Amino acid sequence: MASKQAEAQSVMGQITQLDGSLERAVEAYNLANVKLAHIRHDLSENTTALATAKKSLKQAQGQLSARLVDMYTSGDTQAGLAVLLGASSLDDALGRMDAESRVSDQDTLVADQVAKFRREVAHRQRFLQHAHAEQVQVVAQRNAARASVESQLGQRKQLLSSIQGEIAHLKAEEAARQAELKRQLAAQLAAQQAASQQAAIAPTVPSVAPPSATTAPPPVAPPPTHGGVVGIAMQYLGTPYVWGGASPSGFDCSGLVMYVFAQVGISLPHSSYAQYGMGSPVSRSDLQPGDLVFFDGLGHVGIYVGGGSFIHAPHTGDVVKISSLSGWYASTYVGARRL
Repeated sequence: MASKQAEAQSVMGQITQLDGSLERAVEAYNLANVKLAHIRHDLSENTTALATAKKSLKQAQGQLSARLVDMYTSGDTQAGLAVLLGASSLDDALGRMDAESRVSDQDTLVADQVAKFRREVAHRQRFLQHAHAEQVQVVAQRNAARASVESQLGQRKQLLSSIQGEIAHLKAEEAARQAELKRQLAAQLAAQQAASQQAAIAPTVPSVAPPSATTAPPPVAPPPTHGGVVGIAMQYLGTPYVWGGASPSGFDCSGLVMYVFAQVGISLPHSSYAQYGMGSPVSRSDLQPGDLVFFDGLGHVGIYVGGGSFIHAPHTGDVVKISSLSGWYASTYVGARRL
């Protein structure tokens, strides 16, 4: 019996390490998707802009050609011939026209437009080449991350199958613990709401400071803006972890955060790495409900709920749950952001 438990503990240790690696691979996949979406958006915009620039260049060149013909057929034939016959290219003709001061302000404007649109076409073409190359690279990164996730999922399944009985027992214990944590958090939120309502209806006590007093009271820090997301996140406790998931049918860690904050009108990227760039940094001692907490080299994210706990979607095989900022989470804690 003891040897069986020792074996189960050893396997669980391997699974825990694998879960951390797996979560990082999932978030690398999510980050690649965010990058890919940006690249596709830029490609679309610049492809349209390139077509417009080419059309504008063609129109400007037509206007310039008509002006050159007009110069040739006008009374100033010698001037026109001097420019046209002495030029080695259209660009050279433009330079000669300008240098000889034989063009009107309108001619100069048309010539400038041709040069401008040519530069824009060249710039857009270079951008599209770079973006296409970047797209190929990001797609390769995403495919590599996907392959890594799928490979590690296979390893995890094999490990789990070797200790199915022990896993069932641990899941039952964890479910009971989560039910108690949920009850405690619900009671905490109810108490906070009651305190807020009481403060709102309490009579205002007039100040007794003398009129001559010049010392102002210290400023009171504003309350967290999005503490209400804790109650929203609680609605999804027990939702299964699904890598790449961002809906009540299944969440990964950044997908849960993105979905919950969308309910209060805050748009976040589906990537823990990208989410760390949002909002403002918060020290661990100043954490407030609704702050985002990050772990494991930014490979994992959750929503702080107060009392040293947070809600998150941990890893494959688990569900959205409440965990404590202790143990592994304390040792891999990176930082927090307030949105």
